[in-house]
Amino acid sequence: MAHQHQYDNEGNQLCCLKEQKIYRDAGAADLLKNTSNDDCCSHESKAHEHATHEDDEHEHSHDFSIHSFKVWLPIIISAFILLLTLVLEKYFQLPWMQGWIRFCFYALAFLPVGLPVLKEAFFSIKKGAIFSEFFLMSIATLGAFSIGEYPEAVAVMLFYAIGELFQTLAVARAKNNIQSLLDQRPDEVQVVKNEAIEIVHAAEVPIGAILQLKPGEQLALDGILVSEMASFNTAALTGESVPQTISKGEPVLAGMINLNQLVQVQTTALYADSKLSKILALVQDASAQKAPTELFIRKFAKIYTPIVVVLALAICFLPYFFVAEYQFQQWLYRALVFLVISCPCALVISIPLGYFGGIGAGSRHGILFKGSHFLDLIAKVQNVVMDKTGTITEGVFKVQEVWVHQDWNKKSILNKVALAESKSSHPVASAVLEFVGAIDNIDKLESVEEIPGHGLKATINGQEVLVGNAKLMELFKIENQYYPQNSLHTLLAVAIDKKFVACISIADQIKPETPQAIQSLKSLGVKLWMLSGDKNTVVQNVAQKLGIDQAFGDLLPADKVEKVKSIKAKNETVAFVGDGLNDAPVVALSDVGIAMGGLGSDATIESADIVIQDDKTIKIPLAIKIGRATQNIVWQNIIFAFAVKILVLILGAGGFATMWEAVFADVGVALLAILNAMRIQRKNFTV
Repeated sequence: MAHQHQYDNEGNQLCCLKEQKIYRDAGAADLLKNTSNDDCCSHESKAHEHATHEDDEHEHSHDFSIHSFKVWLPIIISAFILLLTLVLEKYFQLPWMQGWIRFCFYALAFLPVGLPVLKEAFFSIKKGAIFSEFFLMSIATLGAFSIGEYPEAVAVMLFYAIGELFQTLAVARAKNNIQSLLDQRPDEVQVVKNEAIEIVHAAEVPIGAILQLKPGEQLALDGILVSEMASFNTAALTGESVPQTISKGEPVLAGMINLNQLVQVQTTALYADSKLSKILALVQDASAQKAPTELFIRKFAKIYTPIVVVLALAICFLPYFFVAEYQFQQWLYRALVFLVISCPCALVISIPLGYFGGIGAGSRHGILFKGSHFLDLIAKVQNVVMDKTGTITEGVFKVQEVWVHQDWNKKSILNKVALAESKSSHPVASAVLEFVGAIDNIDKLESVEEIPGHGLKATINGQEVLVGNAKLMELFKIENQYYPQNSLHTLLAVAIDKKFVACISIADQIKPETPQAIQSLKSLGVKLWMLSGDKNTVVQNVAQKLGIDQAFGDLLPADKVEKVKSIKAKNETVAFVGDGLNDAPVVALSDVGIAMGGLGSDATIESADIVIQDDKTIKIPLAIKIGRATQNIVWQNIIFAFAVKILVLILGAGGFATMWEAVFADVGVALLAILNAMRIQRKNFTV
């Protein structure tokens, strides 16, 4: 059975805490295995929730086509009968249109839209959720029927049904961006076996299998390209449809679409372990953790609705003791108007829709928010702390210069270094391997150990080989008088049997979009920090070029944690952006952890709150803008809904508002709030 996260009444996650999640798998296999496209009530297909009881949440069903005539039929029938009845009664003034005949006409108009609401109210009461919006609408309209206000009773329920339908359609539209991710991978793939093609279920394909991909087809599993070259559309992973050219031996990821020719791909991961599976797991989980504003509105509705019912009863009966010419029908009508006005639909629908729209807008731009809570947090972030390698810079190093002690052979030293680095996934290792080329098998690697923040310790041909930074040399008490401390390049020191023998300088390039991203972050009023394990001189040089406020180099993973703790000690919110395995603890510690999802390690992506799919730093200020826009829209809706409702409630209690004003205060305000919430889906966010 699929694991589902548990949350307390405050929205805090009770299981799979960040600290526990850092080094475990994303769990996408179970999530995807138990997801059914036909199960409209499954976790990932819940469009939005609005209720006055947390254990009985009403969901707008979306198990229909939004263009289906059947959806509109009850509303059309009700509206037609209502208009026909009004014409017969008011325009033609037929003498027989009275009494039980008049009642039957209006009842026929009421039933298509009213009966579903009455049923919902009945089942809500059976489950213990007495004070639901369905209960309010039911007693208000049935009460209006009881005092002969038939047209108004039908009109209230008709407009309520129209509002409900538009709310459902709005949610369906909000889900389109995210749902397209959930449906996009093929279930079956073409596997090349013994020069023949077999159709195999994607979940059954082992690692190492050769897949054949035709032009226009989408890749179902991660792998490496076997063909010489191909172009792929990467929109599913990056949010951008710009074709990417990939050469033989380079990685291709599930979700990419082959554009121009027949290609073959060798799988490197199982179906459930692909990068896209993890992205889908994150998206499916995104709506589970609610923002504090959503939780407040839910709790408020639970208290607010019973109070409104009590006030309506007071409006109906208390005047009997204080008004000389008390008329029960007049005060009952005011109480019913008060009930219709009080329905909290605008708040409990438009607010989750606003957050869902924000998550969808982020997904459209290649930014995955793991929950609405993080939209709120990113909106008020005060400090953005970034790693250097792979975040600010390309993370693709090039060897610039090699210095080898005169007593040692350069080719032999480089072969040993490459042999040790072949067991590392660090970008520096890739640079060395690319520079050295084919490794001569004359040397025998007996063991290798990676020392986080320092480098590698290997045993080659019985000799101790150290490859790393200056701190590694200090750790093993190796004199490195030839190590240039003030170099603006990253330096790799090499020692054999406690003797310093070589130094390799490696350079990384700043990402082209990073300067613009830094300027945009500054314009948003956030403080910028850079923390790196790289040489301090290199770090300061990059910081000076980009105008970053504070920069620190020569840091171990634990040092980064301490730096972030010191910032948080000032009661300031911190967003940390990183990509490496060593960044996972500090990503988990920060208020908002942002992972670079393209080059980033699985552990960092799993512990992060926001994932940037294409590694572009320009998406960091974009995420902040989406968060702030979402928060603005949510608060606009809250203030607008409260202001209108309070005004019309006062007018209704005083007898100055009719059922028509009540309809506007309920359905009208809800529709306006929803239209406002939908703006974020159409908004074109730019940096």
